[in-house]
Amino acid sequence: MAVTWTISTLERNTDDGVVVAHWRASGSEVLGAGDDAVTHSGSSYGTASFTPDSSASGYTAYGSLTEAQVIGWVKEGVDADAIEESIASQIADSKEPAISVGIPW
Repeated sequence: MAVTWTISTLERNTDDGVVVAHWRASGSEVLGAGDDAVTHSGSSYGTASFTPDSSASGYTAYGSLTEAQVIGWVKEGVDADAIEESIASQIADSKEPAISVGIPW
């Protein structure tokens, strides 16, 4: 299962420096095929804060940013491995839930 990271929105200051990135990481696994296929999924959502410095070497202007670049910043600032492990755990729990629902009659 591969985890996909996306950026849903960015917040920027008046100098066009990114101060907050809203991110989502998600993954899924399909079991079965056709009408019997069941998709088990997991996800995590969060924000990452930054202090932009337009005088720093390597600074990228807002209009030149790519999603891949911002995802790189986010992954440097969060425990990406733990987030991806949590998503895998959510999928495993979905495939074999510890709690069942229903009624006996």
